[in-house]
Amino acid sequence: MEENNITLHVQNPDGSRTTLEAPVDMGLSLMEYLKACEYDILATCGGMALCATCCVDVLEGEDKLNEMSDDEYAMLDTLPDVLPNSRLACQLQLNPAMDGLVVKLHHAE
Repeated sequence: MEENNITLHVQNPDGSRTTLEAPVDMGLSLMEYLKACEYDILATCGGMALCATCCVDVLEGEDKLNEMSDDEYAMLDTLPDVLPNSRLACQLQLNPAMDGLVVKLHHAE
């Protein structure tokens, strides 16, 4: 793995996990990276924390993430099925501390 990359894991609906190598030196959010990997994320608002269509459930590594902003909390609070470990992928800037993070797309059942 390159020095400027981290490993992320996406849990699929069937329970299997896909391992991805993500760059941390391009200023990408988790939402932008997952969209680039062709995951089904709408991101209707373009990453402004206004729509919650990029919601992910953090299965492992929640302690590695930045604190939730008031805007992110307010938007998540509008979802009927939000979980304690749900976050907006647009608000999670990829960084070295996120190495090994495991997420699941919130809407994927």
